[in-house]
Amino acid sequence: MNLRKDRRLRRQVFDAVRAYFDFRHSTRTFIPGSTYVPASGKIFDAQDMIALADAGLDFWLTADRYADLLERRLARRVEAHRVLLVNSGSSANLLAVSALTDAALGPRRLKPGDEVVTTAACFPTTVAPIVQQQLIPVLVDAEAPTYNATPQAIEAALSKKTKAIILAHTLGNPFDAGAMAKLAARRGLWLIEDCCDALGARWAGRPVSSFGDIATFSFYPAHHITMGEGGAVASRDARLARILESLRDWGRDCWCKPGADNTCRRRFSWKMGQLPLGYDHKYIYTRLGFNLKVTEMQAAIGTAQLDKLDSFLQMRARNFKALRRELAAFEEYLILPESLPQAEPSWFGLPLSVRPGAPFTRQDLTSFLEEHRIGTRLLFAGNVIRQPCFKGVRFRQVGDLAGCDRIMRDTFWVGAHPAITPAMRAYMVEQFAAFFKRL
Repeated sequence: MNLRKDRRLRRQVFDAVRAYFDFRHSTRTFIPGSTYVPASGKIFDAQDMIALADAGLDFWLTADRYADLLERRLARRVEAHRVLLVNSGSSANLLAVSALTDAALGPRRLKPGDEVVTTAACFPTTVAPIVQQQLIPVLVDAEAPTYNATPQAIEAALSKKTKAIILAHTLGNPFDAGAMAKLAARRGLWLIEDCCDALGARWAGRPVSSFGDIATFSFYPAHHITMGEGGAVASRDARLARILESLRDWGRDCWCKPGADNTCRRRFSWKMGQLPLGYDHKYIYTRLGFNLKVTEMQAAIGTAQLDKLDSFLQMRARNFKALRRELAAFEEYLILPESLPQAEPSWFGLPLSVRPGAPFTRQDLTSFLEEHRIGTRLLFAGNVIRQPCFKGVRFRQVGDLAGCDRIMRDTFWVGAHPAITPAMRAYMVEQFAAFFKRL
């Protein structure tokens, strides 16, 4: 291939992509009351589109150089031995729980009927893999203003059948990861950190995800960086990382990347199971796995997005701080979010709860905001046991879950993402004030 010509043609394509971005995407005027203020959404620039075009020109559609680069960079960022890209944060949770059932873990493997503790105030695909692997979810309470379960609540829920804990850092607000990790170590439990909403958050100076045995991330458009669809699973444990990789890649024993052969130098020398000696290692399967990989185009976007993560986090923090300060004028009616002293959140949004006894309902307020073009979202499943999908599910409930029921009834969140401008923030506060003025 003529490399000089390749570089020249690519530059021409990239210049055209940059010009198209400037034409199509760069200028957006906010018109109060007309322009919708979304609760979340993707933030991208010309460089993201150029990275996508670069991967497309290679037309190597499965994971390749961009995926390798992004996995290495994410591993450094989250202080993991290994990061594996997957096609969604939900798939990352599925892999994480499935890996803990693997026979290679010996007596610590999770078996059908074992218990996994989590909170009922969750996103459904945090708890779904527990049920899908025939394990028993044990559901504890969570409450405003942190919206996280406490180590005390988790410890009170443990039984002789408990083998693992899986918890999300809710809306990017870290739970007490240090205490949770100590509890898990003391009781011989696995700890999975669901960081799908919390990329960039820290606890006691360390990144969330670095406390558990496995951590998961999501790169859906609503999240801190986006790949469209996409996610990642991370581990500090080399053995778990190998299990996760095998499960992600069809359950195969081979670890060659797509397009590569004989990385082990023993491709036709293995003897496993009842297969004949020398059966091609690329087609030896030691697990019943999945295919949860990403495409190279997704990884290219993620690599470009990661370059901007620190600036995204700064803008989120700015928006959260400003909105919380202004909405403090309405604390008579609203419970404002709080974090623990050692937490450095990377706020996914700004959660608010209507106070008990307020002369209005959450639906009254969110309907008003939506009518005035301000996006709102509920705190995911609220109390997941009240969801239709939980009918017939075997689980153990700890306490009355009154806090989760209050979250289900009274909590919502508004956006704090980087696309929210000062003008948008001012309009949001103005509409909150207009609602309360009517009372």
